Amino acid sequence: MKAYPERETALALLKTYNAEPFHIRHALTVEGVMRWFAEDLGYGEDAGFWAAVGLLHDVDFERWPEEHCKKAPELLAEIGCTEELIHAVCSHGYGLCCDVEPVHEMEKVLFAADELTGLIDAASRMRPSRSCQDLEVSSLKKKFKDKKFAAGCSRDVIREGAEKLGWTLEELMEKTILAQRSCEAAVHEALE
Repeated sequence: MKAYPERETALALLKTYNAEPFHIRHALTVEGVMRWFAEDLGYGEDAGFWAAVGLLHDVDFERWPEEHCKKAPELLAEIGCTEELIHAVCSHGYGLCCDVEPVHEMEKVLFAADELTGLIDAASRMRPSRSCQDLEVSSLKKKFKDKKFAAGCSRDVIREGAEKLGWTLEELMEKTILAQRSCEAAVHEALE
């Protein structure tokens, strides 16, 4: 079992350096998505670690966007995070803002799913239900192909993430939609 901070401690650190509701929602979403992937991929005993990495992955982004994944180790050290957790958090910025390469399957999932959760969230908000519960892969693929839609979500990173995992783009989309469905209600509840 991998060491990670108590959720309350991790959430408090996140909120110390992030005030924007959008950033908090994204962190909570990626936390839930990572927990789902841990269970789905057979890492259930480390689901808490995967979730903590998801919750904290953008801890430095709001205040230090130019130092994203470079400032994070200092902030994560404030709550005694392990080197393993710090490496995992920083690895999602590989090739974008840092040179910490995703090695473990969990790090590759974070790299792939981080951007995709943003695209799924944007696509969901366009639906009459305003939910990902009825979002299908075919609809998401259409949004993915429209470069103007959610332009901040890098299609290249999503594609590269699928490749790192050895999955098709469709497989990554399907799994990430299922993961996001699993935590959508809890995220909404936490933000009320």
